[in-house]
Order: sequence, then structure tokens, then C-alpha cells
Amino acid sequence: MNIFKNGKITYYWSSRFFPKGMRDDVFKLYSFINLVHDFVDQKPSNLAKFEYIEVRWKTIKSELANGFVTSPLDESVSEKALSNIAYIVHRHGCDPAWVDAFLKSMRWDIQKHQYRSLKDTLEYVYGTAEVVGLFVARILNLPEEALEPVRMQGRAMQYINFLRDLTDDSEMGRCYFPVNDIKVYGLKNLSEEEARAKPKMFADFVHAQLLRYAQWQTDANKGFIYIPKKIAVPLHTAVDSYNWTALQIKNDPLIVFEKKVKPQKRQVVRTVVERSILSKKN
Repeated sequence: MNIFKNGKITYYWSSRFFPKGMRDDVFKLYSFINLVHDFVDQKPSNLAKFEYIEVRWKTIKSELANGFVTSPLDESVSEKALSNIAYIVHRHGCDPAWVDAFLKSMRWDIQKHQYRSLKDTLEYVYGTAEVVGLFVARILNLPEEALEPVRMQGRAMQYINFLRDLTDDSEMGRCYFPVNDIKVYGLKNLSEEEARAKPKMFADFVHAQLLRYAQWQTDANKGFIYIPKKIAVPLHTAVDSYNWTALQIKNDPLIVFEKKVKPQKRQVVRTVVERSILSKKN
């Protein structure tokens, strides 16, 4: 749980309100996801530990195909996280290719991969966000009809992350927005220097990305009809938090260079409580 808690505040505090069994499995999922992110996002990236994960996952995937769930080889954090993802894949009938896609995108982060088109960017987004949503959908036992909206939810949220984290990503030598899109708006790059020199162009670029977010979020919202009321509240809370972040950035695009735009823990918890009360009234 500590690995999960040290990750995304919105996900952690909203997921705490899932029923216990589901909550525990979501925490298992994120113990793996966040550990790999930790290895990749170190300065410099911990290539040795990441490659250990890659190699061990290939063995684990082969064992899962034969109906065998791997036990940890030792007490290391890596082995515990690998055991957790193996359990999730087996327990909930998840596609092992989702883990492959996640690791592929994480390797692109290490390689500082360049994304020339929206198609390139969305391939990365699939591995880092959409498949995570698919895992959660399986854990929550959602029907097949919910899977496409779930993918759109992950896609929408990841695009807000890209805007919110422009400074951090730049420091890591990364830019996830398509190079072709950036050029269309007359920008050489998405650095603070360039944005402040061309504030109107930067604002137009940001607003175009927020429009994409809104379109994907609209598609994602269609999936809420498949979500039981007892787990809809924390999921709505996560969406509320991202919508709030999107609004702050829309009103002042340059704010992304001034502070990390995200709701505080108390704001997320308050939203959960308010939505819980509203849900009971309905």
C-alpha cells in the first residue's frame, strides 16, 4: 500500500472507498505500476532494475500461460510487486499483453522516445493509462461493454497528466505531445521560455489538448451506466478531480510552469463524502 500511496493522490484517496476486496487488489495492481514508474523516473533511470522486471515478466507470463502463478523468488520489493501483478492477471482473467504494453511504454520513457503524431502518442497512452484502466475494470468485475469507455477514461486522464506535468517531463527530457501538433501552433517546443515568449500560441495549443480531453471524457462518461453505485462514487471523484485540474489549466495555461496543479487530499476526500451523500439521496 505504501507504494500506491506515494503515487497519485487522486487514485489513492478515491480508491480507499472501494469495497475491501476490490481495494486490496487495486493496491496490488498499483504496487507493480508505481514500482516500475519509480525505476524509470529516477535520475538517471534505474535500467538494471527495470530490465530485471522485463526479464522476470517474460518468465512469469510463460508460467501463467501454463496455469501456474509465480511465487516471489525472494523478499525484494521487485519480486513482491511481480507476484502481485501475476496474481491480478490470474485472479481476474486479465490479458498478459496489457503488462507487455505497459512495459513497452515504460521503456520508451527510458529511451526518451519522440512522438511525431497523435497515433504515436496514443500508443504510449495505451500502455501507460488505458491498460491500467482495463486492469481496474477487471478487478471491479465490469462488463465487456464498459471496457471501451474505461480505455477512454484512462486516455483522458493521462492527457491532463501530460499538461500538468510539463515541467517535470521536460526536466526528464520527455515530451509526450505530438511534434507535428506543436509545430502547427507555431511553437518550437513546450518549454517555459517558449510558452512565455508566445503566450497566445501556447494557450491555443493547451486549449486544443483540453478539447481532446473533453471529447474523450464525454466518451468515458458513457461507461458509468455499467458501474454499480457502491463503487461509482470513488470513480466519479477521480473524474471530478481531473475536471477540476483541467479547468484550472484552461483558465491559466501558464500555471503549469508555476505549480503542480492537482487537488489536495482534503479536497478529494470532501468530494467523496459529498458524492456519497448525493448517491444515497438518489
